[in-house]
Amino acid sequence: MPIPIVKEVLPFLIGCLVIFGALGIVCRLVKWRRTAILCFILAIVSACYMLYFFRDPERTPSTDTTVVVAGADGVVMSIKEMPENAFLKTETVRISIFLSLFDVHVNRAPVAGTITFLQYYPGARYFTFQEKSSDYNQHNSILIEGPQTRCLVNQIVGPVARRVVYWLTLNQDVALGERIGMMKFGSRLDMYLPKSDVNVVIRKGDRVKAGLTVVATIKPKGPKS
Repeated sequence: MPIPIVKEVLPFLIGCLVIFGALGIVCRLVKWRRTAILCFILAIVSACYMLYFFRDPERTPSTDTTVVVAGADGVVMSIKEMPENAFLKTETVRISIFLSLFDVHVNRAPVAGTITFLQYYPGARYFTFQEKSSDYNQHNSILIEGPQTRCLVNQIVGPVARRVVYWLTLNQDVALGERIGMMKFGSRLDMYLPKSDVNVVIRKGDRVKAGLTVVATIKPKGPKS
């Protein structure tokens, strides 16, 4: 079964074919045959890579309403307890996932709920494996308010191709593991969860898949007094 490709591939796919194809034609005209062949090969290889990079495989998330799933494919680069004062306004656990150039870059909702905040922030060009990229790089902030917990998702991109998109509208309801957006060409996704609400079940260095890997469980609420 063919793997779906997101529509964002089109400008990159066309760009690779046009640029390397045109260079190949020019080299052919001036009789640089080997260089022309190399350019045509690069056109095909780069186009194939773009199709691979922008792949969007179908996934079936868990139906368990007490779990939090990874928002991105990649490797867990850090799990850090820290205050988040902008949106959640409480002590949180931040789970950071680093995406390589070979990971699926389509992001998915870590929890089910309602989108109560969406905002793009321009920023710096630090590499996303650097800690300071979390605070200073270009990113989107997405706040999901669920019935059992809340989750702030920051889509962070680095210096290579500073482009990040979300496919959401304010007050939209999202299901657990639903597609929410995409980061391009090496990125980082930070998930902030209220510390009092969750138990983290993954460790630094674990490889995760968006919408599938359980990263935390939601603590049961105590009886109301």
